[in-house]
Amino acid sequence: MSAKADSTEVTKYLALSLMVILLLYFFSTLFVPMFYGLFIAILLYPACKKLEQRGWPKTASIAFGLFLVIILFSALLFVLVLQVDAFLIDLPQIQIKLEPFLQKWQQWLTNNFNIAVTSQNEWLENSIKQFASNIGLLFRTTLNTVFILFLTPVFSALFLYNRSNFVLFVTKLFADNNIRIRAILNETVHTYFNFIKGMILVYIIVGILNSIGLIALGIRHAILFGFLTAIMTIIPYVGIFISALLPISVAWITKDSIWYPIGVTAVFSFVQYLEANVIFPRVVASQLNVSTWATLVAILIGNILWGVAGMILFIPFVGILKIVSDNIPELQLLNILLARSGLSTEKKD
Repeated sequence: MSAKADSTEVTKYLALSLMVILLLYFFSTLFVPMFYGLFIAILLYPACKKLEQRGWPKTASIAFGLFLVIILFSALLFVLVLQVDAFLIDLPQIQIKLEPFLQKWQQWLTNNFNIAVTSQNEWLENSIKQFASNIGLLFRTTLNTVFILFLTPVFSALFLYNRSNFVLFVTKLFADNNIRIRAILNETVHTYFNFIKGMILVYIIVGILNSIGLIALGIRHAILFGFLTAIMTIIPYVGIFISALLPISVAWITKDSIWYPIGVTAVFSFVQYLEANVIFPRVVASQLNVSTWATLVAILIGNILWGVAGMILFIPFVGILKIVSDNIPELQLLNILLARSGLSTEKKD
């Protein structure tokens, strides 16, 4: 009888988990900007609270905090536009320099692999068509990003303005389970602040590594390009692509060998690999006190459900889950998997 009850309990949790996953996947258009807004609200809450304690009206403190966030993102967008303009200026020189290289490359392929020039041209045309179709996908992704950027501050303002109601709702929801909701909420605010601090540290490390690689190649303005490329990775899809084009084009124009732009590409690719697989999981996970294994799993699940946005959002999700497992004895087994030390820690009252 007990085994049957346990089986029923497991089935219930599996069905609930499946339902949550399906909701997250099919309603990503709602959840992505909402959770972005929630985490920005969590980040701004301490500053808004201090301003309100000094006599600021609630609406004024919220508007001021969101204004600073919008200024920051506008500055990043402005940098992106400047890089695009600089690249377009250099584009004619790149095309002129690229044409003889392509001719030599085609001749080398013909001589060494007996690939006819006509076959190479057909492959190039097909590649251009494929790229054009990807541009359409990129355009749709960019529109989705703009939609998210529009809704995010709206959700942030609503969460901050109605925070008392949301806290009361969560408190009432778990009132019968003897869960320390307010302790969890307070620790969540502190944890997410550490997450943002870890993200800033990631960008600094990536900027330094980019700069070192570009300096080793002798690329002009290496430090500027290195840190701009690191900062622009905050913009999904477009940021890293556009920011890397300018140093690659500068290497192409100012250097006499094709190996320099290839070297710049290799530097950015290697640093991005380190950022995604080593730096980001270790630095951010250490701020969240979450194991690297749990962080990587969260990144992969987030990517499956919500793409790049999920990779960003699911990191604080797993951090919050770690906080909840710290405060609920029934989740100590889960805490063992999430904790960096691999051991659950007892919380002191």
